[in-house]
Amino acid sequence: MLRLLLAGASLLLVAAACTPERGSVVQVRDGGTLIIASPGDADLLLAPVAGTQLANHVADRIFPRLAELTLALNTVEDSGFVPGIARSWEHRDSLTIVFHLDPRARWQDGVPITADDVVYTFEVYRDSLTGSPYRVNLDPIASVTREDSLTVVFRFRRRYPEQLYDATYHMRIIPKHVLDSIPHEQLASSAFAKDPTIGAGPWRFAHWESGAEIEVEADTTWFLGRPHLARIVWRVMPDVSAAVSALLAGEADAMEVIPQKDELERARRAADLTLIPYPSPFLAGIAFNLRRPLFADRELRRAIALLFDRETIVQSVFGAVAEVPIGSVSRMVWVAGAPVRPVAWDTATAAHLLDSLGWRRGDDGIRRRAGRRLTFTVLVPTSSQSRQHAAVIAQQQLRLGGVDLQVQPVEYAVFGDRGHRGDFDALFFSWTLDPSPAFLGQFWGSRAIGGDNVSGYASPAFDSLFAAALAAPGRAEALPRWQAVLERLNDDAPAVFLFSLRNNAAIHSRFEHVTIRPDSWLATVATWSVAPDRRLPRDR
Repeated sequence: MLRLLLAGASLLLVAAACTPERGSVVQVRDGGTLIIASPGDADLLLAPVAGTQLANHVADRIFPRLAELTLALNTVEDSGFVPGIARSWEHRDSLTIVFHLDPRARWQDGVPITADDVVYTFEVYRDSLTGSPYRVNLDPIASVTREDSLTVVFRFRRRYPEQLYDATYHMRIIPKHVLDSIPHEQLASSAFAKDPTIGAGPWRFAHWESGAEIEVEADTTWFLGRPHLARIVWRVMPDVSAAVSALLAGEADAMEVIPQKDELERARRAADLTLIPYPSPFLAGIAFNLRRPLFADRELRRAIALLFDRETIVQSVFGAVAEVPIGSVSRMVWVAGAPVRPVAWDTATAAHLLDSLGWRRGDDGIRRRAGRRLTFTVLVPTSSQSRQHAAVIAQQQLRLGGVDLQVQPVEYAVFGDRGHRGDFDALFFSWTLDPSPAFLGQFWGSRAIGGDNVSGYASPAFDSLFAAALAAPGRAEALPRWQAVLERLNDDAPAVFLFSLRNNAAIHSRFEHVTIRPDSWLATVATWSVAPDRRLPRDR
């Protein structure tokens, strides 16, 4: 029978309480294969330069952090973290955290993990030549130094509540002795970036067939105890209907999320699938390229944003499977509870703004100014049927307002390349967000231009509000400041934030001890196992 678990924070906290503690023994039989239907392929598997959703899922299994978040996703207090490569840490003063590495930790070639690896990792992430999309998140860290072979010291530029989060969450430790001979600017093009044969996590890289599948195997010598499953295989299945059919046929075991209402109902009726709702880390919308003269005009962007009937888009494409976000965050992020002033669907105000800017309707209904039609093209990846469907509805809505939106589907690799090069008018993004609202600096901060800030948005007002929110001493003080940040983005309209999924992971019911951390759904997969009486031939 399918089991539909209760959604919400209460589920996750109960799951956290039931998760085995570090060093405890769970009586399960080891072995088994988890086959995951993935909507897209990886780009690179080296953690600092891994960009796609699948790439990060794989890199997270191979390269561990100093410490990991618990399921509660409390990014402010030390109690929200458990040891990883570091067995302990202390705050030496308000600007310093000292990490003590676990002496048992080894790279998968047997070489001990030392403070030198941590220092090297920080240098790689922070070097602009590496091209890491996570570089901006490490800006608050002034230095990382070696005190002795197992002691590493992080010094911060200022005092703020999420120091531990920044020191641990944004960096996955990589092996200096393997990579140090490669110039930082060549790491992304190195053989290791696609064949990371030496990691330090609970899983070992096995193989990658581009466009088809990626496999990792359990590291039976992992110092915190081997994973219970023997292997994880991600199979690239961009067509949602085909992926669900593979689940129903037993050719796949899990999907991170089923984004289409009809396909979710198919899974809901399946006898051997469990649906697990969890707060979504996903946010999708249309980002404008502010480097283009058309979208350099803030008032034009605001007018176009008012033409989107987001509720109709959500209901038409997803039904109850998604929701209209309050702005640039998903429900997983705690600031989503702020009373943010929404961007309303208001065609009358949009028409008045466009008229005032000199964009007048022509005989064909499309607005023109100085002989130029009000037209632009949005890139949509062919791997996402939901985004293609939503783009067509948006096209119809904008045309009623006198805006000619052209929809251009492109292959996922082309979509990513053109996005990072700024070769677009607009693009229909879908992002997996971090649990802390600090990620907003990565996507919208002035210092992030050229990385994940694909729109080229640069606002001193946003930067100032963002810095004030980061500096707040606690959540109560921070919430109104984050509200101001979110409202600034809504007002400046560098993007239209269209939908956030209400996530349901689908997992074959033969898997036990399954918990999900919303920001990284496979974070606890090392504790998952296969019920002894439910094993398939591939589990043996």
